[in-house]
Amino acid sequence: MMWAGRVLRAALSGVPRGRRAQSALAQLRGILEEELEGIRGAGTWKSERVITSRQGPRIHVDGISGGILNFCANNYLGLSSHPEVIQAGLQALEEFGAGLSSVRFICGTQSIHKDLEAKIARFHQREDAILYPSCFDANAGLFEALLTPEDAVLSDELNHASIIDGIRLCKAHKYRYRHLDMADLEAKLQEAQKHRLRLVATDGAFSMDGDIAPLQEICCLASQYGALVFVDECHATGFLGATGRGTDELLGVMDQVTIINSTLGKALGGASGGYTTGPGSLVSLLRQRARPYLFSNSLPPAVVGCASKALDLLMESSAVVQSMAAKTQRFRSKMEAAGFTISGASHPICPVMLGDARRASCMADDMLKRGIFVIGFSYPVVPEGKARIRVQISAVHSEEDIDRCVEAFVEVGRLHGAVP
Repeated sequence: MMWAGRVLRAALSGVPRGRRAQSALAQLRGILEEELEGIRGAGTWKSERVITSRQGPRIHVDGISGGILNFCANNYLGLSSHPEVIQAGLQALEEFGAGLSSVRFICGTQSIHKDLEAKIARFHQREDAILYPSCFDANAGLFEALLTPEDAVLSDELNHASIIDGIRLCKAHKYRYRHLDMADLEAKLQEAQKHRLRLVATDGAFSMDGDIAPLQEICCLASQYGALVFVDECHATGFLGATGRGTDELLGVMDQVTIINSTLGKALGGASGGYTTGPGSLVSLLRQRARPYLFSNSLPPAVVGCASKALDLLMESSAVVQSMAAKTQRFRSKMEAAGFTISGASHPICPVMLGDARRASCMADDMLKRGIFVIGFSYPVVPEGKARIRVQISAVHSEEDIDRCVEAFVEVGRLHGAVP
């Protein structure tokens, strides 16, 4: 091996260093272009449309004249552009500045951070809460800090990518159960009895399919086999349950779910930020050991102000939550009557299942030409062969908006052979 190294060094010695670097860069470019061409060829290329207005039910898109109906955002409660939310953000910006230039434990904790954490814990009826830059970070920070090689984590196979990545970071024994399959979860729990802690991890509402985890059954099994329950509520917080607390409220198990992770970047103002809420001792441990918390800048004051006001509005009245179910049902029933297959049930995420990636992409483009903003989802965001257009209903959509969206789907679906 030593002689081979000497020969290589001798061969390279005659090539100028700059040329070697250019050669390596040329090789990299070739590899990248081949990979990108493969994505284009598979019909799974993801283009980014440029919005030139605020987020809302009606937006403006670069290169498209006139207003566009937006059925693609996670703006479930329509609070992204709510005047009181915006004013709260402006006030926090004025009073507390643009940012902290620091992580929380050095000099990045302000009174508004602590106030929001207390408000989140109160909202979820938990002991304490901890803020992160995003829920992706909350999921990245939880498992590694909590679980050791003595423990086990049992995860639904269709959990969000951030849960999967977070679990990969920890040294616990990993079990993956079939999607929503309680018999398989029970079998895995029986197998995991030899471990110290057992944590069942699931999305509350699954963002690609619009289905809801059977938390009553999960909590029952967890109790039977001495396990803890973790739920990611990003697509539930603010609008599922009688008062918008999420799937644990919807299914009556708020006192049985141990840990909740969720986001401020969807229903609660739509800016950014995530959190973990649960036992006070767990939150204290995360402040000491969760790497995304320890090594990321504090949430900007404007984001904190917006999210805090969004929670205030939600806790003052649940009227907007009540309107979601009727609007969701209107869209689902009209689309199914037109011949479309809609995944999930009773959730404002309404995936229009199309199968073929290219068809999903082309239909989304044609929908935009008709004034409807939707996006085709394909591999690797969803499994191969299960491409779809994911429609998302917002509380600020009118019945007329929903009907117009269905009409456009029928027109485009007939052009592409998706419906009779």
